[in-house]
Amino acid sequence: MQKKKRIILAITGATGTLYALEFLKLMKELNVEVHGLVSDAARKVMELELGSDIDLSEYTDHWHDVHDFTAPMASGSAAFDAMVVLPCSMGSLAAIANGISANLIHRAADVTLKERRPLILAVRETPFNRTHLKNMLKANDAGAIICPPMPAFYHKIDDFNDLARIFAGRLAGLLGVQVPDQPRWGS
Repeated sequence: MQKKKRIILAITGATGTLYALEFLKLMKELNVEVHGLVSDAARKVMELELGSDIDLSEYTDHWHDVHDFTAPMASGSAAFDAMVVLPCSMGSLAAIANGISANLIHRAADVTLKERRPLILAVRETPFNRTHLKNMLKANDAGAIICPPMPAFYHKIDDFNDLARIFAGRLAGLLGVQVPDQPRWGS
């Protein structure tokens, strides 16, 4: 029997929380164990983008306080399979790229990198300035995968939820989680 994947999903204060919601829904469908982290700024952005009645708890196995450095993901011995930061703000990128653990999101990313586990950063900002680009290179050099949420329009998407779900499927693929019926180029 194959071991159930355990991942960390961190939601930070950048636009694109719909991507995180669709990713959570997909992970639940695929029976992936998700431990969630939400930054203080992300809570505000989520309310603006998804409404005040949004409840993500039904899609995760456990939520951890972003300020609790005793949570399992603060240590490499917790053995999570991977981490996704979706969306990843430029502030979170900067902290991760420079090894600054100001909160549990940054610490969990640092642990993920030091343990040589997949870390996907879905960076959200436009346009990028030189500092953003340097931080993306630093994070990449440390082992992170930089994967901005960029839609593929060749799928002829009808709504934003489908667009976000296809991107969620792309992230799942990067984590080694197969998504049945995932749209792909040329299929």
